[in-house]
Amino acid sequence: MGDFRGNSGNGEVTDPEGDNGTGRTQAPTASAMRRTLARARDGKPLDVDEATVLLHARGEDLNRLLGYASRTRDAGLEAAKRPNVITYSRKVFIPLTRLCRDRCGYCTFATVPHRLHSLYLEPDEIVAIARQGAELGCKEALFTLGDKPEDRWRQAREWLDEHGYDDTLSYVRAMAIRVLEETGLLPHLNPGVLSWQDFQRLKPVAPSMGMMLETTASRLFTDKGAPHFGSPDKDPAVRLRVLEDAGRSNVPFTTGILIGIGETLAERAESVFAIRKVAREYRGIQEVIVQNFRAKPDTKMRDAPDAELDDLAATIAVTRLVLGSKARIQAPPNLVGAQYDLILRAGIDDWGGVSPLTPDHVNPERPWPAIDELAAHTAQAGFTLRERLTIYPPYLREPWLDPRLARHVAALADPATGLAAEDARPAGLPWQEPDGGWGQDGSGRTDLHVTIDTAGRTHDRREDFAEVYGDWDEIAERTGLPAPAPASRPTGREAPGAPYTDASGAPRPGRDDAPAILRPGETAAALRQAERDPAALTDDQALALLAADGPDLEALAGIADALRREVMGDDVTYVVTRNINFTNVCYTGCRFCAFAQRRTDADAYTLSLQQIGDRAAEAWKAGATEVCMQGGIHPDLPGTAYFEIASEVKRRCPDLHVHAFSPMEVVNGASRTGLPIREWLVRAKEAGVGSLPGTAAEILDDEVRWVLTKGKLPASVWVEVISTAHELGLRTSATMMYGHVDTPAHWVGHLRVIRSIQERTGGFTEFVLLPFIHENAPIYLAGLARPGPTRRENRAVHALSRLLLHGAIDSIQCSWVKLGNEGCRDVLRGGANDLGGTLMEETISRMAGADHGSYKTISGLRAITEPLGRPLRPRTTTYGEVPAERQAAAAATDGVCSSVRAGLPLLTH
Repeated sequence: MGDFRGNSGNGEVTDPEGDNGTGRTQAPTASAMRRTLARARDGKPLDVDEATVLLHARGEDLNRLLGYASRTRDAGLEAAKRPNVITYSRKVFIPLTRLCRDRCGYCTFATVPHRLHSLYLEPDEIVAIARQGAELGCKEALFTLGDKPEDRWRQAREWLDEHGYDDTLSYVRAMAIRVLEETGLLPHLNPGVLSWQDFQRLKPVAPSMGMMLETTASRLFTDKGAPHFGSPDKDPAVRLRVLEDAGRSNVPFTTGILIGIGETLAERAESVFAIRKVAREYRGIQEVIVQNFRAKPDTKMRDAPDAELDDLAATIAVTRLVLGSKARIQAPPNLVGAQYDLILRAGIDDWGGVSPLTPDHVNPERPWPAIDELAAHTAQAGFTLRERLTIYPPYLREPWLDPRLARHVAALADPATGLAAEDARPAGLPWQEPDGGWGQDGSGRTDLHVTIDTAGRTHDRREDFAEVYGDWDEIAERTGLPAPAPASRPTGREAPGAPYTDASGAPRPGRDDAPAILRPGETAAALRQAERDPAALTDDQALALLAADGPDLEALAGIADALRREVMGDDVTYVVTRNINFTNVCYTGCRFCAFAQRRTDADAYTLSLQQIGDRAAEAWKAGATEVCMQGGIHPDLPGTAYFEIASEVKRRCPDLHVHAFSPMEVVNGASRTGLPIREWLVRAKEAGVGSLPGTAAEILDDEVRWVLTKGKLPASVWVEVISTAHELGLRTSATMMYGHVDTPAHWVGHLRVIRSIQERTGGFTEFVLLPFIHENAPIYLAGLARPGPTRRENRAVHALSRLLLHGAIDSIQCSWVKLGNEGCRDVLRGGANDLGGTLMEETISRMAGADHGSYKTISGLRAITEPLGRPLRPRTTTYGEVPAERQAAAAATDGVCSSVRAGLPLLTH
């Protein structure tokens, strides 16, 4: 775009202080404006530079721009089957606390303790506001508050302690429940910056949440004297992470930009594109607010000029064109003066929340318009004003709407449109399920653990494949690979390790198995170091060993196997265990997982408590010393259900070890019960849980995790759960799933994290390597992952695990489910010492496409080890001796209960 009057490549003066920091920059030339408007007219996608050009539009150029934006908005309303309908939400504003740890230069909402009559609104005050709102027909309770005030203000911490709350968010959660139960209003929570864990805590009590992005201009945060300087929660990177975590957590989320606070127009355009990226990848941005700065007395920016309404209109129009027709875009009606028609022409389709009761506590000098007045202004522009709920119609379903809120929302929603029902009046309803317990009846395909080996899965993917995992093209951008055309997406039948191709048939870059190019002698030096002191290998040396092939690979395996013999002897160990996956209903959106189903899918199932107990009893009769229990994150699952499951198993089989609940399930249970992780684990231990599977680890690097999964817990939370379990005396395994979108460097980093935890806690019993099973994995079906690791990689990474974990974790386990017999022999010759368990029902890998069966008898395990000349020995979960009585029971059944043996005869001894 060379027609700008400026000196930067994008045609704009690059001085961020242009025009005293008001955000105005030198205008583009007339020809640049004409060309960009023509692209907008023709519906062509805009880039950041073109959006910046259009933000300059004024006069007739602005009128043309507004026309194109209106046309785009109108097409979206037609597609949504609400033509010419502009929405709003009738709400009450609940300023829970005006204390905040931030110091924004334009904010009049946040204040200091001595200026407040009460530091927090009392519970009865909150309910009274909500109840008055309900009487006036309001349906939304907007909770607004400062960010984490207890981190800055001693008085806030004392208030929370006195009232029995761990933190401000605990108070928010409790008050949201009271509002739901006593008034029926739907909470919309604006508590500022939230973590992934915070979203898990709050999602069950609020149909929607929000936080303004405001701007991605980092200099407004880092530069002294800038509006966000000294405000830790205004770091753009932090706020973008919040938007992403909301999407990962399936929370319908409101965000937006604040214009006129000193950003340049280019920075403003970049902010809109940042929102678009998150919206596309996670599809959780339900609305975008474009709000204009208004100077307020008694603030640092009291003398700054207000954002002009033409500037606001241009920004709304550009936001509409960038985000597209499906986006819901709003502007607060109390900040637009009398220019309702201008703002409607700019492309909004929503006026946001309007209260007939409470003031706008953020902009107290700007009263809300009366709703009848707003309806009249909207009608004058040719539109009809309709009330909506705080959660938008497309999100009135799982996984976006938590089942605990479904009745509250249904009581107020019009079934035909998803907007507010015109005759609905809020009334309090119980928030939690009446019984709060685990279901008494099983449902769905509860024989999947058996029929997966005979009939197989019904379909190779879920019916919501195109939406539940996010936008595949945006995910492809994270991987650094071009998004594949549908015709080139894999069939799922390629051999493991085979390269996958682009649309032309050429191999995709960076995903084959060719060893890295190393400096001469690098592998030899790494091998010498491995022999001297394997735990002291550097990252570069570890990577050299992972690239080993031919004689070097044999040497690596030999060193690892000698170390295994020194530490663990020649015995190959195993545990007689039964996997009980109590449900596969899950909406977390893990892109590698082929096990998860919607509740309506043909292969979905949930076991009853009795069925779980029956399976445990069968396992005990077959000689098991352990049950391993994990399940999907079922939206109906009460947080106490995990305790009930463990208790039922221990009631039926008191001496059976319960190895149960991944860190993801722990966080889910803690979030749903409102308990801290430590307290939840204490309760689980009391219920009978003896140890935890260290699954849900995948790769402990968030850049990889956010490609592999949409909503699973971050790496830091996995570490927190595991470390806390160890501190409480709950041993865990450690795992790594590899060979998908990761690299050998990620494997080394993962091993370093595992070792560091073990050196601190000593709580890991074993390290389990899990090769990626690709065949039915969604991320593979979308063409974004390779078909699992190769044989060479499997051998190298098992051997390296033995070396890097030497002196920390003694047992290295291989997975017969994923590797098969010969693959297990490979790695048992190269450092591994354990075969895992008989499993009895292994459904997760089988659903993904593994073809090595869903159970392995003791005879089958012995068939793996006999060619190696190594004895097979049973063990307990924690690698203790198995009682003679258990060994005899297992010998009589060959370690697998009769109900899953697929007709194999029982052994009698």
